[in-house]
Amino acid sequence: MAAVVMSYYCKPSPFLGHFPSYLAKSSSRQVAGTAVQESKISALFWGSKKSVEPKELDVSVSLQDSILTGGGLEKQITPKRISLSIISSISEVSSREWDACNLDATGPDKFNPFLSHGFLSSLEESRSAVKETGWMPSHIVAKDESDNVLGVVPLYLKSHSYGEFVFDHSWADAYYGFGSRYYPKFQCCVPFTPVTGPRILVRNIPFRDQLFDVLVSALKDLAAKSQVSSLHITFPTEKEWHMLKEKGFLQRIGMQYHWKNHNYKNFDEFLMDMKQSKRKNIRQERKKVSTQNLSMKRLRGYEIKASHWDTFYSFYRNTTDNKFDLIIETFFSLLSTKILLI
Repeated sequence: MAAVVMSYYCKPSPFLGHFPSYLAKSSSRQVAGTAVQESKISALFWGSKKSVEPKELDVSVSLQDSILTGGGLEKQITPKRISLSIISSISEVSSREWDACNLDATGPDKFNPFLSHGFLSSLEESRSAVKETGWMPSHIVAKDESDNVLGVVPLYLKSHSYGEFVFDHSWADAYYGFGSRYYPKFQCCVPFTPVTGPRILVRNIPFRDQLFDVLVSALKDLAAKSQVSSLHITFPTEKEWHMLKEKGFLQRIGMQYHWKNHNYKNFDEFLMDMKQSKRKNIRQERKKVSTQNLSMKRLRGYEIKASHWDTFYSFYRNTTDNKFDLIIETFFSLLSTKILLI
């Protein structure tokens, strides 16, 4: 079975994308007296049905080097050889080189801390995103002849679908029902973080667009050589989402709710955007807080002590308990030593 490649883009939207009707079986349910059509995926596979054969996945595959030749205004530039490699830990790339790719991919005014070396390395060092927890780092790195890092891709070999905030368990059930293996799969993302951002991080060089194409091809090549069921790129930018479609990726759309500050002068002005009943409820809740003798203090990274993190982690686990294990406790204290937290 060939690997399926998918990109998942999530944006504030008044609607949810629907699966094409010709690939789905329809059923209906009654909502407030109105018949609503529901789509259910019925087939995503080809080839003969066969039994699942569990085996150890070999990801020690090599990726083909490329020559960037340039085009248009780039024709006068000397061709550049690019070597690609797969690393099992982000520590194999310096924070300076990784963050330079992140900065050029997002722009200095929109630097994404979740894609930073400090954030991703804290996930690995705390054992939150490692092979033993179902997140095997398999990052792709592109270097030139002088060993300069020109592009990176955060990539993980997953043995489950937790911590992605994109629910594909029905896909896994369908695979197993067909007699095939869904896990492991490749996931290009930021673990435990449903925040939109670039996923193919490329330096601002003359061959930038070509290198983007090379890295996308490397992702697909790796998925095919590793014989995984699928490759997923989740929460990319809208621009990447469209570009990935041109590279043969299936597209999927989700919906998130975002709060935006419309230049409110104060909290009361914010409340005036709401219905009277909601304003009343919020004001009553705030009055209850004031009677509990609570105080608020802002702490910067170096001011946050171990006791603060212990308390914070108890709040975090109170949210995730009885659902699934996510981030390991030491992640937060590690992060505070690498990224300025406010």
